[in-house]
Amino acid sequence: MAKQGKKYLEALKLVDSDAQYEPAEAVELVKKMATAKFDETVEVAVRLGVDPKKQDQAVRGVVVMPHGTGKTRRVLVFAKGDKAKEAENAGADFVGDQDYINKIQQGWLEFDVCVATPDMMGEVGKLGRILGGKGLMPNPKAGTVTFEVAKAVQEIKAGKIEYRLDKAGQIHAPIGKVSFDADKLNDNLRALIEALLRAKPAAAKGVYLKNIAISSTMGPSVKVNTQSYR
Repeated sequence: MAKQGKKYLEALKLVDSDAQYEPAEAVELVKKMATAKFDETVEVAVRLGVDPKKQDQAVRGVVVMPHGTGKTRRVLVFAKGDKAKEAENAGADFVGDQDYINKIQQGWLEFDVCVATPDMMGEVGKLGRILGGKGLMPNPKAGTVTFEVAKAVQEIKAGKIEYRLDKAGQIHAPIGKVSFDADKLNDNLRALIEALLRAKPAAAKGVYLKNIAISSTMGPSVKVNTQSYR
């Protein structure tokens, strides 16, 4: 087991590992315990009362963070003609069709999100093995297969993120940077939790929001009172 550093151990003294804090207090603690020299990301882990092995209990969707995530995301758009121009005008970093398909097949992956118009998916689908393994494949459920490319690019640039249940029944997502005001982090946290509540599968039984914990990249986690969102 890796040995924890002095700063981490000192920060650990500030939090009661058994307690569930109100969201505002939890955010303040996370900011206080962040001691790295870089602007740490504030991350959320939510354990849901669903069975990740059952398709009818899958939880997946998107949410636009009210205050962004603090990270600039490079967007690639597969589109032709007028839709390509729309994507460029909306601020997409890379726009093209077969040329970018060829580049990706040759190993190029210098982008964070991929958007495609539906008419391009026949060709883009050939990249499934490459993009799928890295979570970069355009998907209608994530709003990344659409003719509304301008809207898709603008939302991604504004802080739209995709969330997906992992094999352990948890959702992991960034809600901003330690440098964000506490109120902005709280707003982003609430936006994520409310999105998860809206995405609750009809087949889910019992307690849905089981645990919520937030932490900075290098800091200890803080449990959040789930009752605050029920």
